Amino acid sequence: MLEPVEIAIIVLTTVVCTAAVMGVALLALRLNRRGSIASQLTVVVAAAIVAIAASTVAVVLEMFFSEHDLTVFVWVIGVSAVVSLAASWLVIRVLARRSAETLKRTAERIGDGAVVDDPRPGWREFDEVSAQLADASERLAAARDEITRLDESRRQFFAWISHDLRTPLAGIRATTEALEDGMTDDPAASLRRIRSKVDTMNRMVDDLFQLSKLESGTLELHREPVVLLDLISDAVVDVADFARMRGISIRRTGLEGHLLWADPRELTRAIGNLLVNGVRHAPNNSEIVVSAATLDDDRLVLSIFDHGSGVASEDLGRMFDVGWRGSAARSAEGERAVEVPGAQDGQGTGDGRGGGHGFVATAGAGLGLAIVRGIIEAHDGEVVAENLVGGFRLSVVLPTGQACASS
Repeated sequence: MLEPVEIAIIVLTTVVCTAAVMGVALLALRLNRRGSIASQLTVVVAAAIVAIAASTVAVVLEMFFSEHDLTVFVWVIGVSAVVSLAASWLVIRVLARRSAETLKRTAERIGDGAVVDDPRPGWREFDEVSAQLADASERLAAARDEITRLDESRRQFFAWISHDLRTPLAGIRATTEALEDGMTDDPAASLRRIRSKVDTMNRMVDDLFQLSKLESGTLELHREPVVLLDLISDAVVDVADFARMRGISIRRTGLEGHLLWADPRELTRAIGNLLVNGVRHAPNNSEIVVSAATLDDDRLVLSIFDHGSGVASEDLGRMFDVGWRGSAARSAEGERAVEVPGAQDGQGTGDGRGGGHGFVATAGAGLGLAIVRGIIEAHDGEVVAENLVGGFRLSVVLPTGQACASS
């Protein structure tokens, strides 16, 4: 039976030998820090094998084995260590190369734009990287699709806005040429038509500027307590002439007693755009219903329902994008700004922001609903579109704002 002193010598010898070998291994790893995974793992395995062999040989030497027994022992330990190290190096090299090649091929396919599955090379760490690569490929593919869609939308938008700007310019040119040639019997009427076309272009440029502020986040809201009924009343007055021309009535329900903490100018513009959208697409001699209700979480839902045909289900999520139109065949003329008599007579500002200023519908290059979404989101709200039985509903959800109660 070993004495405590002998056990202590054995432990001390083993610790010294192992520490020395591991020190050399750490130095080798540092020098080889840019090497392959296989070489790094081989150094670690070799260090473990050499530490065990060296410790064992040192302890045996201290135990005064015979020269013959020591020789046999050293050969057994040495051959076992070499064979184990060679086998470990071969296994590590094969597994590391296979895993690395799998991940490399996956990364190359992602770089080429492919959506890859999860090949799972076999090691847990590599499997986690592989899963992340597969997830990244899906997200990159979705991002590319979104960029492609936005790029196509942007091209359509510029084509439509160019057409919509050329139309009033062509009208102005034709009218001025008629005036120059003395081919008009009513110069005053011609001047009014020119002014009307200029107002139309001003409104389109104003919408573009408004949209740029919304998309860049530079729109400044001047919030104050606002009575919802007053906002709706102003917006309804602004579109009343347009609605009357088509025999459309606007019914209001549930609007009393609601307060909002909002910018009245911008919010009236958004509501006006929604009303014009409803009047434009509602059948002649029909009714539009404007209603409001309070949700349990201090939010207000304002809805505008018309009896139009609605929007295709796949387009509900895109109809608030810049440049979107319900149909590519829909003419720009039909979608262009709708002018009411008050604006043509110079009574309106053309800013589309309420206050009884002869509101004129937003230009038709897909800006109106995009502006609505921008204004509502700037108020920390959201816009929802729904196809319902017998019609179509656009709703805005707005926080009522606790500041209203404290003001």
